[in-house]
Amino acid sequence: MNAFFSHVVIESIAHVLPPVVMTSDEIEQRLSTLYERLHLPFGRLELMTGIQERRLWDEAILPSQASTQAAESILQKTSIQRDSIDLLIHASVCRDRLEPATAAYVHRNLQLSKHTLFFDLSNACLGFLNAMAMVAAMIEAQQIRSALIVSGENGKPLLDHTLALLQNNTTITRREIKSYFANLTIGSGAVAAVLCHESFGKSNKNLLKLKAISALSDSSGCTLCQGDATADSGLTMQTDSEPLLKLGIQLARNNWQHFLHYTRLQSTDIAHTICHQVGHRHRSLLYQALELDLEKDFSTFPFLGNTGSVALPLSLSLAVEKNIIQGKTALLGIGSGISSLMMLLENVAAI
Repeated sequence: MNAFFSHVVIESIAHVLPPVVMTSDEIEQRLSTLYERLHLPFGRLELMTGIQERRLWDEAILPSQASTQAAESILQKTSIQRDSIDLLIHASVCRDRLEPATAAYVHRNLQLSKHTLFFDLSNACLGFLNAMAMVAAMIEAQQIRSALIVSGENGKPLLDHTLALLQNNTTITRREIKSYFANLTIGSGAVAAVLCHESFGKSNKNLLKLKAISALSDSSGCTLCQGDATADSGLTMQTDSEPLLKLGIQLARNNWQHFLHYTRLQSTDIAHTICHQVGHRHRSLLYQALELDLEKDFSTFPFLGNTGSVALPLSLSLAVEKNIIQGKTALLGIGSGISSLMMLLENVAAI
């Protein structure tokens, strides 16, 4: 799948960071008995991932509540009024419940218009970018003028369940623990973005134009990372990290080559890159495979960990906030399943 867009802009983007900080050292201290039994070196979690800490919500919070916080933040600065939002999409991995759509609660919390269509769109860590691609197509086709995309991820239930499982398991081996390792990198956060037709949005230095997308899929890897709810309302996930990493890098490399061919760009034309935030090994191997300059990368995983669907757009929000994004920017999205979606953005000042 690929597409060009001529009239779609990210009018505003905003994020919310949870208040509680948990370091990788704290996690390892909670697993000290297991570490000592398996003779695991302390410090390996940060050493292997580059993740020093992650953020967690300080109390039980629903995904809709986290998303609402980010949405309220963006509605304070966007020029588009609440009653002018045509579409609301909730795009996180986490959801309030199976039915109704989590977007329904966000719609109610924000008191949006009855004319605002809402639904959920979920695709692992790629959900937010998938929502952006769908919205862009709808704007380009003049079906809508504006949309609000939100995502609220709460990684605490998964982290808590994993820690409890590992603390209480006296027979798990060094080999078996590997499938739970990715769970210890998970963090929390919320992000929101308003996309609209360029004639409908404000013009300022932070306005980004969405120019093109390229997507590839490889469902042969759909069993390599699987998460689900537990009977006690917790979360569980098991990841076969090495095959997932290998297949993901291969898919991303193929998609990047397709992306460059389709957009008629060279890697050197890209001023900034933001990839899905997994850890430093993933980033290093990805950029090596794509032959990209790591100096152009903007990363947040060292202090946020992997925040699922929030990870890449939250990093973009922080980059915009720091006024880093200038010229052409490539978003390098990837999600378990496996899917890769890459986007070309350009600052309006450079167009």
